[in-house]
Amino acid sequence: MVPEQAWRARMARGDVRDDHGRTLAYDESFVGGQRIFYYRERIDETPIPFEEAVLYQDDELMVVDKPHFVPVTPGGRFLHESLLVRLRRKTGLQSISPIHRLDRETAGVMLFSVNPATRPVWQALFRFRRVHKVYEALAPMRADLSSPRLVSSRIVRDEQFFRVKEVEGEPNAFTRVELISHAGDVGHYRLLPDTGKMHQLRIHMSSLGVPILNDSFYPIATESSNEDFSSPLKLLARSIEFIDPIRGIERSFQSVRSL
Repeated sequence: MVPEQAWRARMARGDVRDDHGRTLAYDESFVGGQRIFYYRERIDETPIPFEEAVLYQDDELMVVDKPHFVPVTPGGRFLHESLLVRLRRKTGLQSISPIHRLDRETAGVMLFSVNPATRPVWQALFRFRRVHKVYEALAPMRADLSSPRLVSSRIVRDEQFFRVKEVEGEPNAFTRVELISHAGDVGHYRLLPDTGKMHQLRIHMSSLGVPILNDSFYPIATESSNEDFSSPLKLLARSIEFIDPIRGIERSFQSVRSL
């Protein structure tokens, strides 16, 4: 049970809000049927020493350049260090919400909806594949691997809940793989996903025999320290392009990060 003093402290910090994003004070009157939201607290959360950058913001859209290791939304051992909570605290915009997914281990361009009323319109861009996404990765170089090439497979959840696997059956995931350049035995790849399955790029690269460097999930899951930030996954969401569904104009955003 959370003691009264803890609730008072949460409300004093502005951590308790109604479903319109308005901060609730401790002495406010009870309203029947009102939904109340608050940030759960973690006192043992490890700080993630990398900062996000806001690339663009208007009254509909926020575009963020996400660093490696930062999860997009709270979950598990991450709360205040999630990208969503960081942005809400820094901008004061409690209404923002992610429009799509990006792995905690992956860095790069991430879109957030600012206006709840138009959020479904933005989400439809991804649901109907009206977004062009370009990723870059560093992985082993294979001289016998033709480029460009299309990788297709059927991806389903693995018995290990945090992984996926490829199985026989009609493909549901498609990725175009292009070799940009190479230095010795390391290749610099451009990855163009046509679908958005969980860990699609990671497992497709692994299935080609060139798993992305520092991937702790594929081809074999290995243990990693929660506080070890020395070996980021060499995968970057480099750019995203689409037609703005509100204004009807072309939008293009690029990450400024490097692998």
